[in-house]
Amino acid sequence: MNLSMNNGHQIAQLGLGVYKVAQTDAVTLMREAIEVGYRRIDTAALYDNETQVGQGIRESGIDRSEVFVTTKIWNDRQGYNESLKAIDESLARLDLGYVDLLLIHWPSPAQDLYIDTWKAFEKVLSDGLVRNIGVSNFQPNHLDRLIANSEVKPVVNQVELHPFFQQHDVRSANARHEVLTEAWSPLARAGKNDNPVLQQIAEETGKTVSQVIIRWHLQLGNLVIPKTTHRDRLEENFKVFDFALSGEQMEQIASLDSGMRLGPNPDEFG
Repeated sequence: MNLSMNNGHQIAQLGLGVYKVAQTDAVTLMREAIEVGYRRIDTAALYDNETQVGQGIRESGIDRSEVFVTTKIWNDRQGYNESLKAIDESLARLDLGYVDLLLIHWPSPAQDLYIDTWKAFEKVLSDGLVRNIGVSNFQPNHLDRLIANSEVKPVVNQVELHPFFQQHDVRSANARHEVLTEAWSPLARAGKNDNPVLQQIAEETGKTVSQVIIRWHLQLGNLVIPKTTHRDRLEENFKVFDFALSGEQMEQIASLDSGMRLGPNPDEFG
């Protein structure tokens, strides 16, 4: 299932995240994911596996145009000139010709460089080195300020988002700007798979808790990138298009929001 971004380009709603995927696993994982049907891969300079992700995609034999690859620039490479260097380095490591989506990994407000960084993003976009540009972990005030000071609007804002941290304010701000919301840590790192509400819905649907959560994201309109290194889990996470959650089940999951943030606060990090 594809969604349209605010520039008219399409993006697959379900992809694969590779945070903390070891270099030794990443090449094989790319080949297996593509065999299963994944066509969108999310990596980052921080993950230290861009080289292996690119190698695995090339070795899969799939046409480059059929795989949508996201990467991100880390906090210590912000600023116009430094970002341009970092982007060149990511392009070289991936060795895929271009990047489909480039994200500012964190706003790092203490540095106050994300607008300068975005200018570099706009340049590589106009140069054709990347096809789409966006942000990650941007709070509404960061997003508002960036858009007010830019020529090109972000297409995506990737943020921590799961049933226990539903990010209503961020999702509303994204929607107001026609920016798609993408969920990282979408399964809450499997830390709540024993939740009785989720287990009950899994029993009602004949699916696993992970499949229920991924389906919840899809029905909300989120982009979602669950991570795994296991072939059976790759297949499980991808089998979410043959059922739907009822309105009541969606409301039950909505009631789980507890403000449980697993990662850093973007207002304070970086």
